[in-house]
Amino acid sequence: MSPLSNSMSKHIEKKVGKILQRDIPLVKRPYEVIGMRVGISEKETIDIVRNLKERGFIRKVGAIVRHHKAGYGINAMVVWAVPEEGVEEVGQKLASFQAVSHCYERSPAFESKYTVFSMMHTGEGDLDLLIDEISREIGIDDFLILATEEEFKKSSMEYF
Repeated sequence: MSPLSNSMSKHIEKKVGKILQRDIPLVKRPYEVIGMRVGISEKETIDIVRNLKERGFIRKVGAIVRHHKAGYGINAMVVWAVPEEGVEEVGQKLASFQAVSHCYERSPAFESKYTVFSMMHTGEGDLDLLIDEISREIGIDDFLILATEEEFKKSSMEYF
């Protein structure tokens, strides 16, 4: 790759990075739209994102849910003590519940034992009863409920 093309490549990387740190387009093919904005293809955009992640510039691409705006007044992060060999199965089960917006594995484990985190939401009803039901379904009875007391401004860091 010539110095000019390498310089141009870094310029495009930076443009993609700037877009990614803001709201990603809510369309079926967001990387196609991002690519069009910077003059490259969807595949090239995905390759750039993958490369930035591999090099450690991007940790993750994720959604920020504004629970109250979405109509969910009762929210809690529930952390589960799941043995390593059960993380994938429990994660799949948790993700199947309508009340769970997202779940993920935490490494290292929180308090040395809570390995799966799940965010739960409900507009009405008893969240504790719902969590007890989910606990029985997934077969995990060691968990902590970290109730949402106040929702703070949610924004991403800007690096570019």
